[in-house]
Amino acid sequence: MANEMIKTTLFEKHVGLNAKMVDFGGFNLPIQYAGITEEHHQVRTNAGIFDVSHMGEVIIEGERAIDYIQHIFTNDISAMKEFQVMYGLMCYKNGTVVDDLLVYKYNDNKFLLVVNASNKEKDFEWLKQNNKFNVAIKDISKISEIAIQGPNAENILQQMTDYDLTKIEFFNFQEIKVLGEDCIVSRTGYTGEDGFEVYSQNVLNIWDKFIELGASPIGLGARDTLRFEAALPLYGNEISDQINPIEANLGIFVKLDKDFIGRDSLVKIKENRKLKSVGIELIDKGIPRHGYKVLNENDQVIGEITTGYKLKEAAIALALIPVKYKIGDTLYVQIRNKKIKASVVSRKFMNKNYKK
Repeated sequence: MANEMIKTTLFEKHVGLNAKMVDFGGFNLPIQYAGITEEHHQVRTNAGIFDVSHMGEVIIEGERAIDYIQHIFTNDISAMKEFQVMYGLMCYKNGTVVDDLLVYKYNDNKFLLVVNASNKEKDFEWLKQNNKFNVAIKDISKISEIAIQGPNAENILQQMTDYDLTKIEFFNFQEIKVLGEDCIVSRTGYTGEDGFEVYSQNVLNIWDKFIELGASPIGLGARDTLRFEAALPLYGNEISDQINPIEANLGIFVKLDKDFIGRDSLVKIKENRKLKSVGIELIDKGIPRHGYKVLNENDQVIGEITTGYKLKEAAIALALIPVKYKIGDTLYVQIRNKKIKASVVSRKFMNKNYKK
């Protein structure tokens, strides 16, 4: 018998809203409600809410918690303040990516790691295998999580809490009450907009109140178009166990002046970098999709599309290609049996609207 998909706490809410449900990493999640284009627009102009309860959460505790995270994490947490959040990656020894993740710092002895749903089990094993600092590693992924994103996100969430949300700066968090429930609330997200991620054991009333106050429910489809438009990476697309963070243009999150798993390989990759992530826009008609080949004028395969969509009348993509190509260069995308003309463009498809 096939494994049954895992339902989040909010499953019945999605069904009640007539969401189209799909299997996503073993979870039964909404891919869309009103439609991907409409949902994308709602987040950019008002506010959208996402059920992201499938994400993995791991608590790291111990006297050497900082040493442990420095060992497994590409970014440098040495100057992190309490209640700060940091983005970075875990890498294999060869420099490719185990996962990208967020690190939440409570204090020097306690951290929360938030990892991708599809990598949860693999990550947990990796964390345990590389525990040479005797820290306690506790999987708390049963917690639920709702993200609220968009220009109206703060205004909506503020009506549900007595805590002054302006005090939570970008990439910081607090433990506060929302509708009387104990929550972790961070000013983070995956859309390029201002917004928050709310973690709690009890989210049903919070979800309903968000909708009552004007937020639109958003499915996985628009979640992907939003993060793509903001040029944010997705594991399995822009980064993977085949793609390293230097070539994925994530070098800013890789601090090579400290020691961590994969550092030596990444030093060599940086010295002899062969590939980079670029924006691509089709000149001729077509839609570039993940996995499509990128060709040069001599019909040689030089790279591939990592994510592609048609957004605002433009067929655009992120692609991994050799470093010698620059903005304005003409390339081609193989779409089925056709060679579609394209141009290398900036990855800046939009201006991010984070509250700094």
